[in-house]
Amino acid sequence: MEDIVGGWWDKLVRRAAYRGHPAAAVELESIAGQAPLFFRAMGGDPALVLRSTVGTEHGARRRLLERLAGTGTKVELAWRDSQAFYLPDKLDLYPDAALNRQLYFWLMALAAAPVRPGDWLKRNRAATAACLAAMPGLALVYQRLVTGLLPMRPDPARLPPSEAAVERAIQAALRQPEVEQILPPITQPPLPVPLWLHPLPPTVEQAGAAAQNAAQNPQGKRPDQRSGRRRYRAQRVAQDERKNGMLLVFRAESLFTWDEYVKVNRHSEEDDDNNGEAAAEDMNRLSLAQDADTKSSKLKFDLDLPAAAYDDSPLGPGLKLPEWNWKQQRLVEDHCIIKPMLPRDAQPAALPDRLQPLARRLRRQFQALAPERVRRSGEASGPDIDIDRVIRFMSERMSGVAIAEPALYQAWPPGERSLACLTLADLSLSTESWVGEAGRVIDVIRDSLLLFAEALSASDDAFGLYGFSSIRRQEVRLQVLKDFAERYDDTTRGRIIAIRPGYYTRMGAAIRQSSRILLQQPAARRLLLIISDGKPNDLDHYEGRYGIEDTRQAILEARRDGLLPFCVTVDREAGDYLPHLFGHRGYVVVQQAQTLPQVLTRLYAGFTR
Repeated sequence: MEDIVGGWWDKLVRRAAYRGHPAAAVELESIAGQAPLFFRAMGGDPALVLRSTVGTEHGARRRLLERLAGTGTKVELAWRDSQAFYLPDKLDLYPDAALNRQLYFWLMALAAAPVRPGDWLKRNRAATAACLAAMPGLALVYQRLVTGLLPMRPDPARLPPSEAAVERAIQAALRQPEVEQILPPITQPPLPVPLWLHPLPPTVEQAGAAAQNAAQNPQGKRPDQRSGRRRYRAQRVAQDERKNGMLLVFRAESLFTWDEYVKVNRHSEEDDDNNGEAAAEDMNRLSLAQDADTKSSKLKFDLDLPAAAYDDSPLGPGLKLPEWNWKQQRLVEDHCIIKPMLPRDAQPAALPDRLQPLARRLRRQFQALAPERVRRSGEASGPDIDIDRVIRFMSERMSGVAIAEPALYQAWPPGERSLACLTLADLSLSTESWVGEAGRVIDVIRDSLLLFAEALSASDDAFGLYGFSSIRRQEVRLQVLKDFAERYDDTTRGRIIAIRPGYYTRMGAAIRQSSRILLQQPAARRLLLIISDGKPNDLDHYEGRYGIEDTRQAILEARRDGLLPFCVTVDREAGDYLPHLFGHRGYVVVQQAQTLPQVLTRLYAGFTR
């Protein structure tokens, strides 16, 4: 009975202490589709993607009810870094949902403004003034937000003198952002300002981030998009060799926030699989240590290199390629090594029976797309005689006019369309994940390549098929499924059937080598079609902004050479980064993976018009 009453009391106190308005809450997911476009329209860096931030301790003075309930210690504030811009996962500051929604857009406009030098107050005040000066239409929205926020701020008259001076400076900067304000010395952190960016944004180590691409879901479920957008602070710690860690002295209230690393000897079977994510949500900082013990989990990582007996067959020592260093804004020569390979276990095979009906239909459609043969008269040789020219020649000969070696034949040469298509498929480890009833991503890509090749072979256009994955910059693997000089036959089908998930996605090097191959083809138009399921990444620094910028530079180089790059992806979050890579008309997101073959053929039909 005591537990029940205590639970009721806890809920009552927490509800009374909560400052927000849950009934008017607006979730980040509701504006996730508009946010990247709005951020770029406000002048934000187009390479930054949208993420949700996590609560951080602010240390400000709390109300009595908040201290009784043990709440109000954390706050979610917007901020940005070189990788992404971060917004709160939910906003319920105002009792009006429209104001909470407008607050999201105001924070995006503020994050898009250039960073100003100075302290926290000066930076946010200057950024606010710059936004209002550049975009006068936001002035009314900002005024509404400030009018609703000021009554929620502490009354300076009830604060100690040092804290009152800081609060007066904050409120003056909110009312008149164009007026310079001096931040007094801070003895107690002030109450956070939800209309401003984070004073001290969390810093996150990028170590191990590439492993996110290798995370597999054995149940075939897609990861939660909200948890995938989260941003955590992390720290590396040394492995604690103690087997039985104990808490000898502790305070009860510290159990909810204690996040230091202690190795405790306990049975892992007692833990619910979903408790790890819930615990991470409550931690201020995630501590990472290398442990010798293993535990079955929903996240599985395969970072081992294959044995030589099971590896693919290399075609030569490899080729050196440059890579773009976005921090130095220069192209580093001979930085990557790309290794063309053939699938070792590939055996000639016919098209699977389950794909035969769709393949026949696609071949008929692409035969109709083939350029029509046009009759050409007046040829010196050919399969048919040109009757009109024969009659004219006989008439001129009877009239006494001599003509030597007249052209009396007709020819039917092939159509005039000159098009070459290179298809580059992402074969990274993430393609082993499941996409619902369609099966694994790699299976969908395999069927798509088979059907697409059947269709292209009926169009008489030159085409090549390649796949790629990588293990750091010294080994970027390029699977040669069909070279331009090869015929499409059972050997090619066997190579496609033998493809399997590789490693990581160093896309820039693969695009550069594909561009070189495509430029060697004697065609008037050259299409580079890329099939992917995620953003560029690798085990080294090729994660986040570095990989994005190198891929973008490789695409720009391909366009300067006259190629037409286009991306087809099954990644539902591709709208965060693909517009920066390919432009708004240079990619398409396939919502249902099983429709990928039809999407590819429909796109190609559009390119041939």
